[in-house]
Amino acid sequence: MAEASLLINLPLSRRILIMAAVVLSSTLYATTLLVASTLLPQMQGSFAATTDEIAWTTTFNILATAIVTPMTSFLLARFGRRRLMVGCVTLFTIATWMCGEAESLEAIVFWRIVQGGAGAPVIPMANTTVLDLFPRERHGVVSSIFGMTVVLGPVIGPAAGGILAEAYNWRWAFFMIVPAGILATLALRFALPVDGPTQPTPLDWTGFLTLAVALAALQLLLARGERLDWFESGEIQIEALIAALAFFLYLAHSLTAKQPFLNLGLLRDRNYAVGMLLVTIYGMVNFTPTVLLPSLLQGYAGYPDSIIGEIVGYRGIGGTLGFGATLVIGRWDPRIGLALGFGVLVAQGLWLMSLDLNVGANELLANSVLQGFGVGVVWVPLTLLTFATLDARYRAEAMSLFHLLRNIGSSFFISVSVSEILRSGAKNYSRMTEMITPTAKTLQNPQTMGGWTIDTLPGLTAISKEITRQAVMIGYLNAFAMYTVACAAAIALAFLARGRPRAASG
Repeated sequence: MAEASLLINLPLSRRILIMAAVVLSSTLYATTLLVASTLLPQMQGSFAATTDEIAWTTTFNILATAIVTPMTSFLLARFGRRRLMVGCVTLFTIATWMCGEAESLEAIVFWRIVQGGAGAPVIPMANTTVLDLFPRERHGVVSSIFGMTVVLGPVIGPAAGGILAEAYNWRWAFFMIVPAGILATLALRFALPVDGPTQPTPLDWTGFLTLAVALAALQLLLARGERLDWFESGEIQIEALIAALAFFLYLAHSLTAKQPFLNLGLLRDRNYAVGMLLVTIYGMVNFTPTVLLPSLLQGYAGYPDSIIGEIVGYRGIGGTLGFGATLVIGRWDPRIGLALGFGVLVAQGLWLMSLDLNVGANELLANSVLQGFGVGVVWVPLTLLTFATLDARYRAEAMSLFHLLRNIGSSFFISVSVSEILRSGAKNYSRMTEMITPTAKTLQNPQTMGGWTIDTLPGLTAISKEITRQAVMIGYLNAFAMYTVACAAAIALAFLARGRPRAASG
């Protein structure tokens, strides 16, 4: 790839500057992925919105990201790397500022859409650029540095945003990103070499539109399914039908078109195909504990926000240690590195499955560090294995699919996990309340009842609250079991790839 060769031939100092600029850019975008979830209560009050209405600020941001991400390769060919990166980061920074300035629900939703769409190409393009800057023997080290943005960004955003929102208001969680966005824009503008379009081809509108409709319907289904009771809702049924039909049309068109929107022929590369499955699982397990634990600890274990934020933040410490370890692990067979990383996540998942509502903060902090370490270890061998045999000419297109599936896996598994918590919690509450009867021998034992009583209304209320806590905890344990099984499945999948792949041309 001529343009990639241009980057690798630059002086080392300039390549390091470019790497710093693209890593900063991708960190900024990753920071905004979960920051809005921290701000929803304040934003809801500010705009006098309902819970469903304020959720659109997150839902439409995810939709825009899902639709634009597959266009990365086309945009790169049409505009060139420098103009695409500078333009995306500039528009992303402007949209972030406007999110903080928004005075209505419609305005915040619009600018979140712009923010998601403008930022969508940033991470796949940044990841591609990092690999293009250095020879293959250095990809383990640079992938480790870049991977910190994927793991640490979503930790930094909610933590820093929550502090600023508490000290000032929710708008400052967006404003804090703007200065770094301006710095990243200027660094990209002056560090990246001037380039132009690289063999631009006409946009395959049929492929693009059918894929966009399929992704939009799927993301809406995942975002709203839990609130609407899944397939009991007519809206969810329609979205599922649209997603299935649009995806079928996309596949049928892509397999017969001369120049499809996305080249499905890339999946003939065995390592890339296995990597697509693994990165989907990586997306599934990356954020799930981070999203589930705060609601469990705050709503049912009585933890204050400050301790919960600290627990989430410790994941970043583990991630840093994990990426540091990959400086050594990256020299090994990637399958061994993946087995080690996902093995750590299996151990962490089994640990989560052993928790109860009396768990101490120190145990949660240690578990969070372990989870961060596991996802940190996985990223480098996953990147190396996926792209080891793929021609560098297809790297940008392949990278956009790589990150698209990571995002879809995350949305899918979080939705499924929340659904399981609600389903299992309701089912177990019903079963346990059936045992609360005046004739139950167990309830007549003072050692069993402790300070509870079924003879008064306050006593029954207290027992009902405790049953709710325990029933919901069972649901969380089931979700953690699904998480653990997914991590274990990834270990087996890793060994379907070639062990020490022969380097591809380019």
